[in-house]
Amino acid sequence: MQTETAITERLRRSNTEFRALEESHHRLDAELADLQRRHVLTPAEEVLKKQLQKEKLATKDKIAEFIRTSR
Repeated sequence: MQTETAITERLRRSNTEFRALEESHHRLDAELADLQRRHVLTPAEEVLKKQLQKEKLATKDKIAEFIRTSR
């Protein structure tokens, strides 16, 4: 049985949708990190932060599903 790391590497090489999900996850992570560096967020920024967190989690779930189905 392949390790999760090996499966991830194989998916990165062979699956464009998987690569897009990973890129999206990294982008969302960077956007969240930028918001979290601020000391005070406006109400609109708080809403944006929650939306980004939900989207990041959904993306992570899709990535995990790819890995599970590739085992």
